[in-house]
Amino acid sequence: MLGRKAFISFLAGVLLKCHIAAAAQPAVTAVRIGEHVGLTRLVLDVTEKVDFHTFTLANPYRVVVDLTSLDWQVAPSEDDRRGVIVRLRFGQFRRDTSRMVIEVLGPVEVKQAFLLPPQGNWAYRFVIDLAPVDEASFVNSVGAPKRLAKPSPSEPSRKSAVKRIVVLDPGHGGVDPGAIGVSGVFEKTVTLSAARELRKILQKTNRYKVILTRSSDKFMRLRDRVAVARDIGAELFVSLHADAIRRQGVRGASVYTLSEKASDAEAAALAAKENKADLLGGVQLEGESEEVTSILIDLVQRETKNLSAGFANIVLPEFSKRVRTLRNGHRFAGFAVLKAPDVPSVLVEMGYLSNRQDERMLSTAEGRRPVLEALGKAIDRYFAENDG
Repeated sequence: MLGRKAFISFLAGVLLKCHIAAAAQPAVTAVRIGEHVGLTRLVLDVTEKVDFHTFTLANPYRVVVDLTSLDWQVAPSEDDRRGVIVRLRFGQFRRDTSRMVIEVLGPVEVKQAFLLPPQGNWAYRFVIDLAPVDEASFVNSVGAPKRLAKPSPSEPSRKSAVKRIVVLDPGHGGVDPGAIGVSGVFEKTVTLSAARELRKILQKTNRYKVILTRSSDKFMRLRDRVAVARDIGAELFVSLHADAIRRQGVRGASVYTLSEKASDAEAAALAAKENKADLLGGVQLEGESEEVTSILIDLVQRETKNLSAGFANIVLPEFSKRVRTLRNGHRFAGFAVLKAPDVPSVLVEMGYLSNRQDERMLSTAEGRRPVLEALGKAIDRYFAENDG
């Protein structure tokens, strides 16, 4: 029989081991929910690689995610309503398994779920996308656990084994038409068509995973466009535009990168006009979280700005081989949509809808092809040069 001192020493040892085990447990440090391109996206920030699988349940509708045992360093909420999500519940399910139950409004499917490796200021992120489906499709999937990913112990190089993630942002949309051309062409229509076409060009190489911030004619807040890139772990963000100005003789493509000091008065005016787009949707900065406000106003990393400028300097020579460019083709201004602190970002003005020749060129797929092929080549060069 153990003596008192021996028992106390034994108990202390057990408690110490438990404490060390708990400390070594992967932790969830933040939970975010957003709506992107017809999907509801849930993101967990986790400190380490985790294994996971998902399945669905009915009566009521739920999506269940089982993960490696986790330390949930986030507070539960009584109401997580956003998109198809009503509420989240999470905790320890078994000794080696944590469970997250996502209560949803109706039948849904898991479109994709994956783990993003650390990048920039981010640690690992578990991402799950949910989309509404009909009852029959939901019933077929109910109760069937679906293993979606398991990190490899050695985790091969992301750059060589995994497609690079590029986010294309078709400017404007919905109640915000953007610039209106001399014959009535809407910028929002041109940019969406261009984004779809550039996506096809990139996908043909089989080297990229390409995400569009919007895939239909809908209004989208500037901060939500930034959030798409950040949540998906984008390695490059390209916002596509086609401006209109009073001087109808001006034509040609240009590339903008972020700077609080504009390169010229025209660049400053363009940024001010683009940044007002959110006002059409009744958006205000008041009440936003400190993180979001920082993204949209202040927080820009030096390294990200340098990478953005580097990409712009690759784009312009490719443009000059195929399309007309402005004399000072690389410009700088304080565009809100370029303020993701950890995603290299550029805004491309493909031409001027106020110029009849540019408008004619940008109004057809054939006319847009040279500028989009130039962008495709530039993206290839950018990743080739930054693959070290």
